Amino acid sequence: MLLIRRFEERTEEQYTRARIGGYCHLAIGEEAANVGSIDPMEPGDYVLASYRDHGTALAVGSEPHRVMAELFGKATGVAGGYGGSMHLLDVERHFLGGWGIVGGQLPIAVGVALALDYESKPNAVLCQLGEGATNIGAFHESLNLAAIWNLPIVFQVINNRYGMGTSVEMASAEPEQWKRAAAYRMHGERVDGNDLLAVREAADRLLRRARDERRPALLETTTYRFRGHSVADAGKVYRAPEEVAEAKKHDPIDRFVAQMGIDAETVARLRSEVNAEIDAAIRQAAADPAPDPAGLYDNVYGDANWREQFSRMERGGPFGEREGTRAWRA
Repeated sequence: MLLIRRFEERTEEQYTRARIGGYCHLAIGEEAANVGSIDPMEPGDYVLASYRDHGTALAVGSEPHRVMAELFGKATGVAGGYGGSMHLLDVERHFLGGWGIVGGQLPIAVGVALALDYESKPNAVLCQLGEGATNIGAFHESLNLAAIWNLPIVFQVINNRYGMGTSVEMASAEPEQWKRAAAYRMHGERVDGNDLLAVREAADRLLRRARDERRPALLETTTYRFRGHSVADAGKVYRAPEEVAEAKKHDPIDRFVAQMGIDAETVARLRSEVNAEIDAAIRQAAADPAPDPAGLYDNVYGDANWREQFSRMERGGPFGEREGTRAWRA
């Protein structure tokens, strides 16, 4: 959790230094919900997540350097520099991606669970999503299929109380997400997502149930993001300062330290080690090479002759500026 926290804090800093482009969504304050649900996963299990996926990648064991390199758009990144912040993945560790489209990972996760069941593999899928994704059609279709086909999957709703700038109470007729499972005769429950031990116990139990009994479940983990929806959102317009301050009193890292009776000296040592690891990851990522532009469309087109077919567009320019280009002359 300390590693994820520091990684995200430094990510925010690197974004302000223009080393990271595009969208970037932090999950500072949600560390227990990520670590607690991923820790009980077994080697054959799979996990898919939303675009708020830095913590997921680090929790499954992806190297901080390669995750940071992906945010920097470098060739050494976990997705080769193609994906960026919202599309991290680590196939070797069965992390099949952060997905930029809200809820886009749900049907895919159900497909992975179906494959496990079809091949009689004794494993399960953990599908992480935000509470904002529970109001789209893919959510209901995915839970319905998982239920009627008895698939080994646990849907984890990481409820941080806000979908962009809209509270869950304003967006959901039933704000208690775990209750939605009842519509599909699926087991549902809610735990405190800032309590690492509570999340781990529930995730472990439901993943075992999915593996052994081939029964899906919906686990709601309630938490809070201390930052805004993305680095471009200060999160101050729709949230009162008092609300954020109150949420920080329930910091998941501080709670775990208190629960386990970890002494201050140990915490300070761990923070120092984490700081050094993230410093090294940033230095290495910054020095790594960028991807070769020639490979931009690799893995996109199936035709082996695509380079020749698209070569006439290499010098294409903005509208009104095409005169003189190869495509215009052709």
